[in-house]
Amino acid sequence: MNTTYLLDDVIALFDGLFADTYNTRLKLGGDEPLYVPADEFCSYHRVIFARGNFSSALHEISHWCIAGARRRGLEDYGYWYLPDGRDTEQQAAFESAEVAPQALEMLFSQACGRAFHVSVDNLGDTEVDRNAFRHRVEARALRYEGEGLPARAGAFRTALAAYYRHDASLKTAVAMGNEALTERTHTRVADTSRPGVVPKTGA
Repeated sequence: MNTTYLLDDVIALFDGLFADTYNTRLKLGGDEPLYVPADEFCSYHRVIFARGNFSSALHEISHWCIAGARRRGLEDYGYWYLPDGRDTEQQAAFESAEVAPQALEMLFSQACGRAFHVSVDNLGDTEVDRNAFRHRVEARALRYEGEGLPARAGAFRTALAAYYRHDASLKTAVAMGNEALTERTHTRVADTSRPGVVPKTGA
């Protein structure tokens, strides 16, 4: 199993899957992560992760994999981020919004053979139950496993597992991810064409 976690590799996997299909690239940023849609200064969308951190890259990719088309047209998906020092109500809202992306990040980390740690991301005085939040994240990950991941998330996990756990080359891992993306996209179109079937949000 490949345990060399280089940022260039995860960037190559993401860009290989989504640069052409979604006009989106993964970029190394500074202290804060950010999603920036294409504009007059840059012709492609950018998922920017923070501080050269591999986990940050997986986390920001998770957010992107959940965001639907409308959200992907807005900077930071149109959300307002509350910094450290949230009160109890704000922290509860933050954790509810973070369950799904951290569940995907957990699955991505497992595909890489890396340890995953939940982030409650609050250094204020509010008491945070990290274990309870982790259980919520784990439960959501199991639900994803049972119901199926969003198409982009499933394709990215396929590529990660091929490269990190099965020692496929970057080229082969990207090809496997693209094949999974095509299959999942076609399946989703077929499923949503039937009466009474509601498409997954964010796929």
